[in-house]
Amino acid sequence: MPFTTQRKVRFQHCDPAGIVFYPRYFEMLNSVVEDYFAESVGHDFNRLHVESRTGVPTAHIETDFHAPSRLGETLDFALTIRDVGRTSLTLRTKVQCGEEPRLTCDATLVYVDLDNGRPLPWPDAMRRHFAIES
Repeated sequence: MPFTTQRKVRFQHCDPAGIVFYPRYFEMLNSVVEDYFAESVGHDFNRLHVESRTGVPTAHIETDFHAPSRLGETLDFALTIRDVGRTSLTLRTKVQCGEEPRLTCDATLVYVDLDNGRPLPWPDAMRRHFAIES
């Protein structure tokens, strides 16, 4: 079952034409991943970054933009797990406005030690959670 949330397109997300400037989509996507870890996985970014000195930087991202999004619209984000590796996690996020697809993004995150930047195996509790959802 996907993790779902919404984001309203704000002025800060738009270019002068009033449509979402593509780098702002990546900020929204990252905020959805952050919410997913906090609300679904049970490991918010404070717990990951500050308390355990680990993080989940993006190692690969592939995005298809289907249609522009405009100021004032509400976007629906649906995040699902595509693959779980020993140290990585590939997520697919589909974004729609109503029934209209806006973008599809596949992103691979890597669980790393923030002090040395090296990949780490997923903790058992997190791996179990990902397995249930995939």
